[in-house]
Amino acid sequence: MNVLSIIKKEHREVGAMLDKAQKLDPDDREIKSLAEQIEKALGAHLAIEERLFYSRIRDRADESEDRVDVFEGYTEHEVAKHLIALLKSTRNRDEAFKAELQVLCESVKHHVKEEESTIFSLARRFIPNEELEQLGEDWQRAKKRLQAKATPKSAGKSTRARTPATRTTAKKTRARKR
Repeated sequence: MNVLSIIKKEHREVGAMLDKAQKLDPDDREIKSLAEQIEKALGAHLAIEERLFYSRIRDRADESEDRVDVFEGYTEHEVAKHLIALLKSTRNRDEAFKAELQVLCESVKHHVKEEESTIFSLARRFIPNEELEQLGEDWQRAKKRLQAKATPKSAGKSTRARTPATRTTAKKTRARKR
């Protein structure tokens, strides 16, 4: 699948989550879970996009104006990352949180609009179709790797924190079993 199609699809998915979050009240229980989903999806998207996609366009753009457009995209990514960090904070879900979510939504929508016109146009100029297809495959592999890293290795195991006392008890229990 062409990388441009994958990027568009992910833009729509994140956009839908942002739209849903904007409709919720700041104290709605669902907003924390939704903020985590947005952070994971958008964080992975930005990381892969910068590494696989933006870097190629940046390296091939020889005109100053084209490079400025690419660096504007990088800057908008940094703004999104900052706003995502605010969403991840453990502070109260209040009106300030709702405002930050609103700014993230507006920022992402603005970025998507510019990216899908300006950056996609540059990609079509600088990256041959065969390479856009290969980038799509590379993107999907990179996403699977990120998702595998995000999956807890101790799935199904107790997530209870161990204190020095419980560690000592666990050691004694293991020693008795031997």
